[in-house]
Amino acid sequence: MVNPLTTATERIGDGWRSLPRAVRWLFTAAFVAFLVILPMITVPILNTPDSDFPTLLFDKIGLYILMGIGLNVVVGKAGLLDLGYVAFFAIGAYTMAQLGVLAHWSFWVILPFGVLMAMGAGVILGLPTLRLRGDYLAIVTMGFGEIIRITALNTDWLGAARGIPNIPWPSPLGPLSFDNILDPKPFYWLLLVLIIIVIWALGRLDRSRVGRAWEAVREDEDAAELMGVQTLKYKLWAFAIGAGIGGLGGVMYAAKSGFISPDNFPLTLSVMFLAIVVLGGSGHIPGVVLGAFAVSYLPERLRGFTEYRVLLFGAALVIMMNLRPEGLLPRRVRGRVASEEIGEPLKGVDNA
Repeated sequence: MVNPLTTATERIGDGWRSLPRAVRWLFTAAFVAFLVILPMITVPILNTPDSDFPTLLFDKIGLYILMGIGLNVVVGKAGLLDLGYVAFFAIGAYTMAQLGVLAHWSFWVILPFGVLMAMGAGVILGLPTLRLRGDYLAIVTMGFGEIIRITALNTDWLGAARGIPNIPWPSPLGPLSFDNILDPKPFYWLLLVLIIIVIWALGRLDRSRVGRAWEAVREDEDAAELMGVQTLKYKLWAFAIGAGIGGLGGVMYAAKSGFISPDNFPLTLSVMFLAIVVLGGSGHIPGVVLGAFAVSYLPERLRGFTEYRVLLFGAALVIMMNLRPEGLLPRRVRGRVASEEIGEPLKGVDNA
């Protein structure tokens, strides 16, 4: 039996793809402009009366979107089950804290360095573990996430249980000033720019040989290897890129909060990131963005229900997954006859 919601979303997607490119760019630009002014306007259906909405846009919604997009590279694109993604988030945050507090580096220098540190950790973890599959890989990555947290908890120069305070804010960037902790809008705007850049880069990558190799690995790793795809190489690419995006989120989180401790990086946070990907639609960036919004926004919207808030949030997730078991916005099956970007068939898609 065909799910009517699935049919409706597919029709909407087909209608969007049938629009001229100029019209799609116009709608996209208008949507981005709306996101830019969102912290400064009142939208009754979106505002959270019991929490500060501009702060929520950065601390939960924006960061969850970025982390969901990063984990989607590993889980959704390459089909690797990662339950320790919070480790890369922590590595980025501790890189920002240590280099900002001890070395007095600028945030703008630490930002790319934190991404590289997280990518390096992803490669170090991936080399010995990516020959594992399924549940075994999930267990190893979950252990890695706990190792990072416990190491920080028991290492004095990482702040141990007391954490690292007085993390410096970013220096001003043009008209944006980040020295007012009560004003989250500059951090939100910076994070929005970073998310747009990441989505654009991943979109380009998805249409490349790397993206097709990831799809082949996700669908059938053994068949992909028999057809000449260097599966370990492309799985390492996925792990490194996903880890780098996680490190980017960690640097932003530490710079905004000004304080981090091991308690900020529990295993449950990895589970939430995975829930974002599964709920939104594994392998589909718009779906992951919608899933991140749902997972981060609903608990705040339900805050007025006090002790019943978590129960209602869980019930809402169960209902959504029953209505949309494939995700809120699932990916379409690859094999399109033409690329909307270049106007000709995607070579190698059908036999990647």
